Amino acid sequence: MLLERAELPPLDAVSHLCGLQAQEPQEPFTGLWARLRGFQPDALSGLLTGRQVVRTHLMRRTVHLVTAADVLAWRARHNAMLRQRVLGVYRRELAGVDLDELAAAGREVLADGEPRSMAQLARAVADRWPEPGTRPLGEMLVAGVLPMVQLPPRGVWRQKAGVRNALVSSWLGREIDPLPTEDGSDPVGQELVRRYLAAYGPAATADVRAWSGLAGLPGAVAALRGELVTFRDERGRELLDLPDAPRPDPETPAPVRFLPAFDNAILGYDDRTRIIDDTDRGLSVAGARVVLVDGRVAATWDVEAGTGTGTDSGKGTKKTEETLDTVVVTPLRAFSRSERAEVAEEGEQLAAFLSDGGSARVRVAASP
Repeated sequence: MLLERAELPPLDAVSHLCGLQAQEPQEPFTGLWARLRGFQPDALSGLLTGRQVVRTHLMRRTVHLVTAADVLAWRARHNAMLRQRVLGVYRRELAGVDLDELAAAGREVLADGEPRSMAQLARAVADRWPEPGTRPLGEMLVAGVLPMVQLPPRGVWRQKAGVRNALVSSWLGREIDPLPTEDGSDPVGQELVRRYLAAYGPAATADVRAWSGLAGLPGAVAALRGELVTFRDERGRELLDLPDAPRPDPETPAPVRFLPAFDNAILGYDDRTRIIDDTDRGLSVAGARVVLVDGRVAATWDVEAGTGTGTDSGKGTKKTEETLDTVVVTPLRAFSRSERAEVAEEGEQLAAFLSDGGSARVRVAASP
């Protein structure tokens, strides 16, 4: 949805994108603005408060904004990975903790239906496991052993709020779907591969692994091979795709797009050179917001708060102070005159979006 903004409801867009990475609570709004025609932030806020989308630890153990249907269907397939990734950080601290017992203790605390911060939840069980400390216990509870969501107002447009966690079952009114165990065919893994390719293909199996954080998807890919098409990239790697997926001509013009921090258009691949140069790869994990020019990362952007002088409309002469935020673009390479103009024009639209129409200020710094 970056070649042309789509006419899609935000819920359908979140579903198509397999969620949006969202550890920075406001970033998904920019991600959808870049992809949807006429996107209104309140529509996404309403999906959060209406429990149709949720904020939860999922792919790669990072916070994602996903549909309620997807967290219910996908969470069990991610359980083992989520536990292992927390243990990768706190294995020594949690060495003596039975994780199933920890999960049961956490559920007991949360049985009253009250949301809690990670620290509150950890302190509630710390007398039973005093050795690890509250941070390792809390991380394992909220991102590992318990399917949990972060409740609004966190993630609502223009609202700042701390993290309050609740069980998925409490917030959505049902438990996550159990993994099918009859024949070991991994239908959830197969659906993850299909959905990933629908949004981000053609892609290699390493790209699927990098996006999901799941190591055990080769079996799912093998089971799907009969319904997929294959290609070779410039390096000879095999790429997979759905047969009816769009594959635009390489000469198709790609308009300027401003992407939020940690956008999966970049992070969702093992080989990110398709969209970002190796020399700039570190930006993708550092939380930099980036600008695509002709389909590749060519600049970073940020918002600079400022104060400007306005005129009192009632008196005509009285000066008042008002905040005029500016979108600041820092090129990573030289821009042509037309590229600079297109970046400035799209930056003005972004400034207007972020300020609810109050500002269209953009500044494009000099090229390196």
